[in-house]
Amino acid sequence: MPFAIRIHQPGGPEVMRWEEVAVGDPAPGEARIRHTAVGLNYIDTYHRSGLYPLPMPAGLGMEGSGVVEAVGANVADLKPGDRVAYAGGPVGAYCQVRCLPADRLLKLPDEIDFRTGAAMMLQGLTSAYLLRRTYPVQPGDAVLIHATAGGVGLIACQWAKALGATVIGTVSNEAKAELASRHGCDHIIFYTREDVAKRVREITAGEGVAVVYDGVGKDTFMGSLDSLRVRGMMVSFGNASGPVSPFDPLLLSQKGSLFITRPTLMHYIAKRDELLALGAELFAVVSSGKVKIEVNQTYALADAANAHRDLESRKTTGSTILLP
Repeated sequence: MPFAIRIHQPGGPEVMRWEEVAVGDPAPGEARIRHTAVGLNYIDTYHRSGLYPLPMPAGLGMEGSGVVEAVGANVADLKPGDRVAYAGGPVGAYCQVRCLPADRLLKLPDEIDFRTGAAMMLQGLTSAYLLRRTYPVQPGDAVLIHATAGGVGLIACQWAKALGATVIGTVSNEAKAELASRHGCDHIIFYTREDVAKRVREITAGEGVAVVYDGVGKDTFMGSLDSLRVRGMMVSFGNASGPVSPFDPLLLSQKGSLFITRPTLMHYIAKRDELLALGAELFAVVSSGKVKIEVNQTYALADAANAHRDLESRKTTGSTILLP
């Protein structure tokens, strides 16, 4: 039987187990795929820790790539042998083989290899909805992207630059600053030793940025609001430093009639046509070379616990994949 990472209770990386699992034939509307690579994402740590509760026992993982082994009834647009990739639910990508709804799978273009496909789907589709749907970046916009050297950060930075934006990024050290600069970041702010909002105002001649893309959460939230121009948009899409504390909405008017949203990818790809459209934009920008996917770490899937430890310790940059 194939193996998978499973958890039987929430907790730290030590709760992850490498177990045999039974995988049957795909049900109607499903496809069975054999993974070639699996993506690692911060949301995986939220599921593991219980911040985003899962029914137990549970698998982990939100994205992967591989080859279709079999399809169930009523699946017309996939066949065995197709190269596919996916991101989003159902949770459980940390496995060698799985069945999942066929309408969640996208055919992987020939010019994109499996490892890139696994590394780009969740972070790439996240970047796509953030930059093209939640706040559509326009040429000339100044944008602030937190954690620019991370997986979403590097993709979003390149994409925003390709759209004609002035990109301001936050990083923690010189190595990450160099990485962000190589991927289109125009201005670097060291959030560990600089006042982010003050530096943003200096860079933008006092105006502030059109949008902040903030996947960090608690530690950066107020500084993000203070970095926005009048009627700017705060996009809070993650909690890497912990959940944002409750605040008075009156604060938004006091700081310039600001907009705020707390989006998730799943609400932007819930319908098949939305997933296809967003996926097409992602594949196009990667195939064009305007956005390069940096797979900077690989781990054996069975060693996923160490991958989680490194991710949570901020030892990783760019994208990370797990190999079954």
